[in-house]
Amino acid sequence: MDLLQWAPPERIAGWVDDATSRVLGAVADFGDTLDDDPRWIGPYLPIVNPPLWELAHVAWFAELMVCRELHQLPDLISDVDALYDSAKVSHRSRWELNFPSAARSRDYVQRVGDAISSLVLDDRGVDTTAHFATYVVAHHDAHVEALTYTRQTLGLPAPFLDPVAPALTHDPSAIGDAPVDGGRLLLGASIHQPFVQDNEKWAHPVEVAPFHMSRTAVSMSDFREFTNDGGYATDSLWTPGGLEWRNETGAQHPAYWRQATEGAEGHWEHRVFDRWHSVDQHATNAVTYVSWHEAQAFCRWAGRRLPTEAEWEFAATTDAAGHKRYQFPWEDTFGSAAVDHNPAPSSRAALDGHTGGPVDVTGFADGDGPWGHRQLFGNVWEWTSDTFGPYPNFEPDHYRENSEPWFGTRKVLRGGSWTTRSRYVRGTFRNFFTPDRRDVIAGFRTCAR
Repeated sequence: MDLLQWAPPERIAGWVDDATSRVLGAVADFGDTLDDDPRWIGPYLPIVNPPLWELAHVAWFAELMVCRELHQLPDLISDVDALYDSAKVSHRSRWELNFPSAARSRDYVQRVGDAISSLVLDDRGVDTTAHFATYVVAHHDAHVEALTYTRQTLGLPAPFLDPVAPALTHDPSAIGDAPVDGGRLLLGASIHQPFVQDNEKWAHPVEVAPFHMSRTAVSMSDFREFTNDGGYATDSLWTPGGLEWRNETGAQHPAYWRQATEGAEGHWEHRVFDRWHSVDQHATNAVTYVSWHEAQAFCRWAGRRLPTEAEWEFAATTDAAGHKRYQFPWEDTFGSAAVDHNPAPSSRAALDGHTGGPVDVTGFADGDGPWGHRQLFGNVWEWTSDTFGPYPNFEPDHYRENSEPWFGTRKVLRGGSWTTRSRYVRGTFRNFFTPDRRDVIAGFRTCAR
């Protein structure tokens, strides 16, 4: 389907406006100057960026791709490439550069957003404007999520998301495995999809053996059992790489957990942004901020395994008749109904920030996959067993740094988190992080061995 059939210019321009507003909203509570608010730069950490750099980097990427390279317009700020080109500006140096002021950076983000929105509505005969503007929206959405977990990492208050908390009731009947018959899967994106990332290209047949996968993600209470049973101290549960990571970091429990100050041994608290809560209070929520290494150790302890990404995609997209829904289980076409500002209604998935955080793993029955698996979309990104690599007939995008440099070094995650924009994720979407990362809004589900 043609992109503009899927999303007319007015809708894409609306996405640009919304994505611009979301980026600015992610740091809306920060002060007007660096002197007033040291959070703009923050402490050096290898897993985050200075929020001031990240804010303007998003605008730089958008301006470069659409305004400068495509439409040959002059720079809105001089010398921006030397500040915000992520391929050339080393990570460590981002704490040392002389940036424009916070006010000027915010203005830059807004001006770039306004310029691209206008170009989408009047593309001046450049018929690829809508494509690159959609790419820019996806890049914005990815960095808004990154700014969200940066706030978690640094212990900052939650961003203002105006959540609409659904009334969720724990459903014990959802616990357990759901079988998947397996068969022929077209793994990856269809050429008829109006917009995909390069690492999704292209759909190719694979055979998936029958398997049983848990209907829900692993909960905090599940992971607490592993922790209390000595999971972190039992060497045999860890892969060689995981054991090395555990020993180097000294990890003894999930990130952002601590022993409860009151109560019996084995009781835990966890930090949600800048506030501590009892794990008991959120016991049925999805465990979050665990690395691939930790997920693998849990699986060995439980006598389970992580799903492959082909198994995950089969369970999320393909029914017993072999029919594949590439977008969402509840959306059978690429029609306009799938691409409104909220294509995943709040009754179907914890996406778009409307829950304000992770939720009960048994919620959102209306979003079940074709085999009965719950929350394959939203709540937490889900680790799979696979190393990130190219599909057959891989075609790099214009932004070559998106995927190709990271092949072979990262693990694949699927499905999106509670703060992921529903216009960003789909059944074929592949996220990827190194196996040591536990600052990402990630959890996992398991398969029977």
